Amino acid sequence: MELLKQLYGIHSPSYGEKKMKKFIKGWCRYNIPEANVVAENGNLYITKGDAETYPCIVAHLDQVQDKHSDDFRCYVSDGKVYGFSVKEMRMEGLGADDKNGIWIALKCLLQYDVMKVAFFMGEEVGCVGSGKANMEFFEDCRWVVQCDRRDGGDLISMASCVDLCSQDFLDAIEMDRFGYHEEHGLMTDVMELKEQGLKVSCVNMSCGYHRPHTDGEYTVISELMNCRRFVEWIVENVTDVYPHEYADSYGAYGKYGKYDDYYDFDGWYHYKPATDDELANLIADYMWGWEEATDEEIYENVRYYTNRPKADVMTMIRACRNEMQVMHNAS
Repeated sequence: MELLKQLYGIHSPSYGEKKMKKFIKGWCRYNIPEANVVAENGNLYITKGDAETYPCIVAHLDQVQDKHSDDFRCYVSDGKVYGFSVKEMRMEGLGADDKNGIWIALKCLLQYDVMKVAFFMGEEVGCVGSGKANMEFFEDCRWVVQCDRRDGGDLISMASCVDLCSQDFLDAIEMDRFGYHEEHGLMTDVMELKEQGLKVSCVNMSCGYHRPHTDGEYTVISELMNCRRFVEWIVENVTDVYPHEYADSYGAYGKYGKYDDYYDFDGWYHYKPATDDELANLIADYMWGWEEATDEEIYENVRYYTNRPKADVMTMIRACRNEMQVMHNAS
């Protein structure tokens, strides 16, 4: 776990990722000198090996937490990793969102002879790096995987109504082997790559971090290791190219099929209504990632995914907030 602790120890706020990029370039120079590392527009693009097609992993370089104390250290207890300052007597965020993803990507670069990896700056402030990605880098990729989802079992196939992958790819990766289940998520780099024209399937997956964007963030080691094993299994077994092109929610097709599967709400067409579980997960995502949001602001962001009455949605939002407060108090 030494590499993981080294990553946690590098404070890399958005637009302040210089130390993280320097570390990654130095690590690659020492451990995989044959890899080609290219820096462009604040991003890093790494290619290892010579092949017609490549497995590809992406992660982001920045973290939300704006401070690490001088004595910041990682501590392991009961299978979890925490960040802590003894001097300040407080927990401090690891930046496991998305240093866990960086760790998996570097481990796979080390392990496999053929691999592509992209590290993006500024994801936490609007996918800045992936928004200006060099899309030629991905033209010979079989698929793209990102490990940038909280908890331990979500496989994101759609992000903010952007369809990410084909059903063939979902079938091929056999997510049940590793206890993953399909969910919908929010904006992240693979979603931005899709909107930039990525022509292969991509997904985002849970990688073991909890309470992201807070100083109480921690990593469950068993969930992180399970994610790594899942990614390794995909690299070793899903060796075909899985084409997929995104059509937006006003196009002729999408994850739920043609217009017959859309619903009309406030004069616009949207994807079919989210189930109760999907809506609850979406509400929780907004709360984790946007702590200062009011109930009304959360409602305004999730109402397009449901045709339930506002009063019912507000009840779900309040219930989710109460549950998260109980979890916070217990931790």
